[in-house]
Amino acid sequence: MRVFVTGATGWVGSAVVADLIGAGHQVLGLCRAPDKAAALAAAGAEVHHGSLQDQESLKRGAEQADGVIHLAFNHDFTNFAQNGADERRAIAAIGEVLVGSDRPLVVTSGVALLAPGTLATEQTPTRPESEAFPRNPEAAAAALRANGVRVTAVRLAPSVHGHGDHGFVPRLIQLAREKGVSPYIGEGVNRWPAVHRVDAARVFRLALERGAEGGPFHAIAEEGVPFRDIAAVIGRRLGVPVVSQTAEEAAQHFGWFTRFAAIDCPAASAHTRALLGWTPAQPGLLADLDHPAYFTV
Repeated sequence: MRVFVTGATGWVGSAVVADLIGAGHQVLGLCRAPDKAAALAAAGAEVHHGSLQDQESLKRGAEQADGVIHLAFNHDFTNFAQNGADERRAIAAIGEVLVGSDRPLVVTSGVALLAPGTLATEQTPTRPESEAFPRNPEAAAAALRANGVRVTAVRLAPSVHGHGDHGFVPRLIQLAREKGVSPYIGEGVNRWPAVHRVDAARVFRLALERGAEGGPFHAIAEEGVPFRDIAAVIGRRLGVPVVSQTAEEAAQHFGWFTRFAAIDCPAASAHTRALLGWTPAQPGLLADLDHPAYFTV
C-alpha cells in the first residue's frame, strides 16, 4: 500500500514509518519542518510538505494514498483546546477525501482518561469531550464512519517508551533531578499502562492492513505499572530519595503534571492481540527505563 502518514517525524510516527517500510509499504510522510524532511527521506519515505492546520495539504496527501494513518498532534498543553480543534478539522479534511472509497483511515487516541480506576478494554467507550480535556479524535472518527469511511482508532498508553523518549517519563526524570527527590503520591499504587514505541508502531500497521475493521485497538503491552515502581527506578538511577508525598506536596513537585502523575488508568489489549495477532516483543517500561540512555544529560 501507499500510506499517507501525518506526524511522520514524531516519536511514534517515525517508528510507524519504519515499520510500514519494513513491511513493504510505501510511505508519504507529512512534514512541516524543513529540517526534518531530510531525516524522513533518509528513512525511505516520500516527503509531503504541509501541516495539521493546512487542510488542503492534508487532502492532497490523502488523495495520493491507499490508506492513511493520522498521528499528528500538538502536545502543547497551554493551548490544548485549540490543538484539539485543529485535530478535529484535520481528521474531517482527510475523511472528506476518503468518503465513498474502501481506503482505510487509522487515527490516534489514548487510554489515559477512558475509565480511571478500572481496567479499560477496547469495548470501553471514549469519554465525551469536555472543557477539562478538549480532545476527542474518536468522536471525529465516528462522524466519518457514519458517512461510510473505513476508520478506526489506535489507543496509546500514556507512556510510549523507548530510548530517545521525550514524553512523560523524561518529565519525571527532569523533575526528580531538579528537586532532588523522586516521589509518588500516597502509596504509589496508581497504574500506568505502557508500550514500547516499536511495538506500538506495529499495531498501527496491522490495523491499517486489516482495513480499519474491528477497532478501536489498544497498543498496550503492560496493563498497569505501579507509579511507585517507576519512581523507584528513577530515584536509584539519579541517586535521590524515593518518597511518598501527599496530594498537596505532589502538586508543588509536579505542577501541571500532577494530574498525570496521579492517574490510575490500567488498560487491557486482549482483543487487539487476538484480532491482529499482535504480541509485544520489546522490553517493558521498567526494564527500558533502567538504562543510562534515559539519564544522560
